[in-house]
Amino acid sequence: MAGMNKLALVVVIVLALVSNTLAVEVTSLPRCQIVPLPNQEVSLQIDGVERTRWHCGAKYSRPFFFPFNGPSGSSLTRMGHPGAAHHDHHRSVWFAHHDVNGKDFWSDQPGLRIAQQEWLAYYDSDDEARLAVKLNWIDESDQVQLQQQMVAALIPGRAGQWSVEIQTTLKPPTDKLTTMLNKTNYGLLAVRVAKSISEHFGGGVLTNSHGAQHEAEVFGKSAAWVDYSGPVANGVGPNRTTVVEGITYFDHPSNPNYPAKWHVREDGWMGASLCIDEGIEITHKKPLTLRYLLAVHRGAIDSQHADEQATAFAKRPGFKVQKSTKKHQEYEVLRVEP
Repeated sequence: MAGMNKLALVVVIVLALVSNTLAVEVTSLPRCQIVPLPNQEVSLQIDGVERTRWHCGAKYSRPFFFPFNGPSGSSLTRMGHPGAAHHDHHRSVWFAHHDVNGKDFWSDQPGLRIAQQEWLAYYDSDDEARLAVKLNWIDESDQVQLQQQMVAALIPGRAGQWSVEIQTTLKPPTDKLTTMLNKTNYGLLAVRVAKSISEHFGGGVLTNSHGAQHEAEVFGKSAAWVDYSGPVANGVGPNRTTVVEGITYFDHPSNPNYPAKWHVREDGWMGASLCIDEGIEITHKKPLTLRYLLAVHRGAIDSQHADEQATAFAKRPGFKVQKSTKKHQEYEVLRVEP
């Protein structure tokens, strides 16, 4: 009987040790994660909660991020225009350009598409999760006009706020070709906010880094950042309430023509207009690298905090994607050492 009691005690101790080991393994999982899903979708999560999702399936003419969830859990972006079907190419947060070598990669023109060729690296950590992909801009004759490498880093903030830092590098498909991003208001990274956040359809407000507000005062003006904030639903059913949240879109000092001139609309979209004044020539020897930050926040815009974010973004090192020497890993995406 005493032997049985000793055996039972040993079993209890072993089970406790195993349980503690498992608990340690679970709690040691990184806060920020890249989670691949079916249908060519990738979930970007903080503490197990999806903040945004990357859609890269061939059924779409270009990849995009949706939803773009605020601290309340409601998406601060939408798919398409609230009142115009011919703007269905507006897909939440997306890359596009109206004139690439004379071809319209902005609207959904027959045969023109931006297609993901492969994902290069996924990186999880407590500080940020990084997604790196390779995209081709393909014309109606199946010719590649532009190659794009994109890195998107999901970064947690305070009180459920977060941001996505985006770095994208563009170059021609071969070293014998030149790609022209010609003069246009439209491109390269665009944001279509939720209906309730837009100035016209909802109760939102456009604000830039100089304190100017509304489309007429922000459109075409140079600014380090532009913000779109407004009301969104919080919760469901009889407990549903309304809160104010928004997205601040930052240009980076390393980008051409910084601070950007902004193409914004009261109907609910904003973009740093890369080629509003002149086109940009891209070659293999002179690839174009651009950096942007989209910061999700609670409440109306806090300009002082936004300025602090802009300063921190300007100082933060960018990314590089390189062949990995690690086991079972083809590429890795790293912050560039200062």
